[in-house]
Amino acid sequence: MTGTVASEIEQLLREAFSPTRLEVINDSAKHHGHSGDDGSGESHFTVVIEATAFADKSRLERQRMVNRALGDIPGQRVHALAIQASAPTA
Repeated sequence: MTGTVASEIEQLLREAFSPTRLEVINDSAKHHGHSGDDGSGESHFTVVIEATAFADKSRLERQRMVNRALGDIPGQRVHALAIQASAPTA
């Protein structure tokens, strides 16, 4: 089942980018008992997103765009967020 944070991440990214591909992967179980594990089961995520908004943007610009779209989630509500953002290829 998708948790509340994962659902919120997905909703915010769909609204911001209308992605052609979006995966929100909860990696929290892999980090159980490690630094940043708050016990919520929603502390570490990987986002794989493909959207036309990322065309002609650097990797850093893409990551900043995703972080802006997510507001206070990265760094405050989620300990770690890995972002794989790309533009669709022809």
